[in-house]
Amino acid sequence: QVQLVESGGGLVQAGGSLRLSCAASGRPFSSYAMGWVRQVLGKEREFVAAISRSGLSTYYADSVKGRFTISRDNAQNTVYLQMNNLKPEDTAVYYCAAAAGGVRLGAEYDYWGQGTQVTVSS
Repeated sequence: QVQLVESGGGLVQAGGSLRLSCAASGRPFSSYAMGWVRQVLGKEREFVAAISRSGLSTYYADSVKGRFTISRDNAQNTVYLQMNNLKPEDTAVYYCAAAAGGVRLGAEYDYWGQGTQVTVSS
């Protein structure tokens, strides 16, 4: 198993930036593909970005492509989501998630963090 703890959420004005971090503990971090998924209250979870176990491959939802960057540091057991040019529609709870095996491009992951709120004001 792996335990995930997110940090870095908060309130930001439109056009601003935030960097989310997700610290992992438990089984070797490099054995998991990682992703970020967000959820607005009352709506289904939405895939945001994913990264392969090595960090060499990254994937993004069309809605965040060019604005968000996912990265990982396997030595520090941490995955990041750099969010630039934020928009009000990016407001959501952001979850870090881990997948045993290959990258997941949806919202189906094996392990989840507790989530961190991101609010973008207009």
